[in-house]
Amino acid sequence: MITPQNLRIHELIGLYVRVAKSLSRPYEGIEGKVVDETKNTLVLSCRGGAEKRIPKKGCAFEFHLPSGEKATLDGDAIAFRPYDRPKKVR
Repeated sequence: MITPQNLRIHELIGLYVRVAKSLSRPYEGIEGKVVDETKNTLVLSCRGGAEKRIPKKGCAFEFHLPSGEKATLDGDAIAFRPYDRPKKVR
């Protein structure tokens, strides 16, 4: 089960997310479903089917969890390859 406490080590693909804050203003407010993840980016499927690639570093993300909760996560804290995150994040 995904909780705000274990979100950093969990699979992010499939979750709905909004860019809450960003050092680069154009990214703020972008929202959509995570469809892919790399070491440095999240790829979101946005309204109208457009895909946006958002850098992890310098952004804060607000994830909507399946339980209905919202959890904010700093992108710098997850800037690892998805399969390396559980090993590096404690």
